Amino acid sequence: MLARSILIATCAAGALLAAPASAQASKKASGAASVPAMKFTERKLANGLRVIGLRDTTTPNVMVSMWYEVGAKHDPAGRAGFAHLFEHILSRKTVNMPYNAINRMVDDIGGTRNASTSWDRTNYYEIVPAEYLERMMWTHAERMFRPVIDKEVFETERGVVKEELRQGVFAPPYGRLFSFAIAENIFNVIPHRRPTIGSITDLDSATLEDARAFHESYYGPDTATLIIAGNYDPATLDRLVDKYFAGMPKRPRAVPLAITTKDTPVVARTVTATGPTVPLPVAMEVYRVPGTRHPDMAALEVLDAILSSGENSRLDRALVESGLAAEASSQLVDTEETGFLAAFGIVAGGKQEAAVKSALRAAIDSLRSEGPSADEVLEAKNEILAAALGERETFSNRGFTLGEALVRTNDPRHADKRLAAIGRVTAADVRRVARTYLDPARTVSIRYIQGDGEAKGWANPTPLPTFKTPPPAGRAPNVLRAEAERDPVPGPGVSGQFVLPRLADSRLANGARVIAARTGDVPLGSVTVVVPAGAATDPANLAGRASLAAAIAEKGTATRSARDISAGLERLGASLSSGAGRDGLFFTVTAPTATLGEATTILADIVRNASFPAEDFERERKRALDGLSVAYKTPGTLAGLLVSPVVFGATPYGSISGGTPDSMARIGRQDLLDYRQSWWRPETAAIIVSGGLDPAAGTALVSRAFGDWRASGPAPAAPARLVGEPLPGRTIVVDLPGAGQAAVYAVAPGLARGDKDFYPAQIANAVLGGGSTARLFTEIRTKRSLSYGSYSDVSANLAGGTVIASAQTKNESAAEVAGIILAELQKIATNPLNEAEVGNRKTLLNGRFKRSFETSSGFNATLSNALIRGVSPEEALAYAERIDASSGPAATAAMARMLSADRVSLIVVGDSAKFLAPLRALRPNLVVIPAAKLDLARAAEKAAP
Repeated sequence: MLARSILIATCAAGALLAAPASAQASKKASGAASVPAMKFTERKLANGLRVIGLRDTTTPNVMVSMWYEVGAKHDPAGRAGFAHLFEHILSRKTVNMPYNAINRMVDDIGGTRNASTSWDRTNYYEIVPAEYLERMMWTHAERMFRPVIDKEVFETERGVVKEELRQGVFAPPYGRLFSFAIAENIFNVIPHRRPTIGSITDLDSATLEDARAFHESYYGPDTATLIIAGNYDPATLDRLVDKYFAGMPKRPRAVPLAITTKDTPVVARTVTATGPTVPLPVAMEVYRVPGTRHPDMAALEVLDAILSSGENSRLDRALVESGLAAEASSQLVDTEETGFLAAFGIVAGGKQEAAVKSALRAAIDSLRSEGPSADEVLEAKNEILAAALGERETFSNRGFTLGEALVRTNDPRHADKRLAAIGRVTAADVRRVARTYLDPARTVSIRYIQGDGEAKGWANPTPLPTFKTPPPAGRAPNVLRAEAERDPVPGPGVSGQFVLPRLADSRLANGARVIAARTGDVPLGSVTVVVPAGAATDPANLAGRASLAAAIAEKGTATRSARDISAGLERLGASLSSGAGRDGLFFTVTAPTATLGEATTILADIVRNASFPAEDFERERKRALDGLSVAYKTPGTLAGLLVSPVVFGATPYGSISGGTPDSMARIGRQDLLDYRQSWWRPETAAIIVSGGLDPAAGTALVSRAFGDWRASGPAPAAPARLVGEPLPGRTIVVDLPGAGQAAVYAVAPGLARGDKDFYPAQIANAVLGGGSTARLFTEIRTKRSLSYGSYSDVSANLAGGTVIASAQTKNESAAEVAGIILAELQKIATNPLNEAEVGNRKTLLNGRFKRSFETSSGFNATLSNALIRGVSPEEALAYAERIDASSGPAATAAMARMLSADRVSLIVVGDSAKFLAPLRALRPNLVVIPAAKLDLARAAEKAAP
């Protein structure tokens, strides 16, 4: 490419860079869009607590988050994963709150909460209606100073963390590579070498006394930052901070947080790591990089984006476009002290690992020797800045962004400084850091292949040092007070106001419907094209046609190549996503409002003129087949694929939306062209535009891009019958030897979206499995530690839906979990709900609904999903009103319609040798299918009674 001049629009935080567009995209320069700087207040208490406020009065909600600068790097000797375990412990019980009361408290007011651990920190947050600010601050004071760390909490949460490890690391084919092998080998003598999530051995060896000592040593106001984001009164916030935190003492025997050990140099070597269910090998190169505050990190971020961000990236071109890799990417991970960059390719089926490794190294070496072009730097910087704009679209994400930067740098302004530094990066800077850090003499090359998965096979030859151990606890342990003696929970304050976006609903002359709304003030917008022709229109022998068309539509048009499209979008700081469901197809482009018009022009070309070039078609079909080979090795994914054929049988809704190996092999390029030409039509399509722009401007933008869209011939008729009569229940076991967990799914036919029972069923589902205080979660995780989580879903489509209740558990407990799920399904269908339960679940559902409108993409998704299911935008926006009007008896009746015992099917995927006998006692007429012989399209037939 020719070098281009770079024009930078300055602002406090950063700006999208503008440059003359390529001839294929546009002859006029792109506009520049600024990334708003963080606006916050800061104070520090005498006890060391830092308090940061990010006020936003446009939302009715507030986020209360506590960030402890305590993370996995502080795990005691022989206790890998201890900070992560403690994250769970500190979320559960205090002197004034019984076990799991925090979760219940948040759900019952329509909020959401979670916590997470990294090497550098542990954070806890709640997003709730603004009137509950004081209540949430009270809970954080309780957890900081008055937690109850007893046998109940310790043993339960240790069991849960072990199931989380099995689900996130042992069950996925590539879990061991990313969670264990990289850190073990790129770090030598620093504590970052140990996995954040921990190990079964270290978790089993931990004690209750360890937990109490860890809390006293590390958790206090002097290691914490309280970040409040959203709608609050500053004076009220100051008063509440003083009330709940100012009187807290510092840690009496403080353990220093600083990690002063410097790591030893990386010694170049090749490591072979293994996993028991790896379908495709991985070739990976890993490099050590400096800590977050290092001045080279900005150039390294740009380098990382050049390598793997977007389909115009170097790794995509070198490995994926060439057909060598099913997937190629890079991962830049930074911490306060150090980090790593891992570049990898997943070897495509039939290709050689050596060829992928060679191409991977060549792509990296070219950056070292030649450096990037000016175009590549521009596109990478725009992608990073556009992503930052998306991060700042909501008040909560602004709080997260500031907090993550703060714990790594001790500077709340670092997030803005980072963007400014990225804006200054040049091609020469990228070449310099490539030469400095991507040094073959300091590279760990990792091969990841099928094998026993034993960590000793890829152990770092450097002995693991003995790390710090906290002193024993000195205070008497806290205990839960008797109910009559507990401090009262603070009541609500002044509430914020939720206002639904106003819709501008119109049609273009060609019949396309345009729905526009302003959903925020951040200069970011989304345009979604909805085509009501999804997987249900696929012929039975061409299952996956719609999904494949959606996935590769961006690979070329009559006037734009795949490279033109990806480079054009990246230049604009735009991202494109697509997907196909049963009833429809979606294309969404999100971009800064200054470039949204140009990005929408590219989107329109894709929707109207996708040509599915032959070379791209063959490659992407092959990648889809490789993706299925991974899915067949992943218990939860494989169980999910079986739901449609088991529930709907040989009907349009019973096909596998993503295709099967047989159907994907039959699909030809002409099938996709015929599908697009017949089904993608303006008179049946809807186009939704929202974000930080006025409806009139959004409508005009869409009109310019789609106004002259035309389709030839009459629109095809939709399938006459999408679903059949409800099928009898059956039990299918898919035997996956070596699987790290078993996935347990109980499924039944559900409701159409327009059914009168849809809203009552949502309430019943919220009671059954709609969150961490629902019945399934309580019975399976909270009471028994059998799973990381258990949930249910009542999904509704145009003509019918599904009820799904699921959990993942160790193979040995699969039958027990299946029994619990089946019992809870019958309870929810037969036992009336109490009014308090119904009222709380209504509040929970309505809170989720309102939060979905905080982003333009969330708003578009809500309307898109409604439209393809035959629901008007007005009805979609009336969700909260409809939920409030529903009753408990109606909720029970709705579940009774769907969950008669003879219609509930059970799907279990895992290592069946470990659970088959007790499962057969529960469901005698089960059918076992070896995963290696599984035919998804015929699995339901084999299990027919």
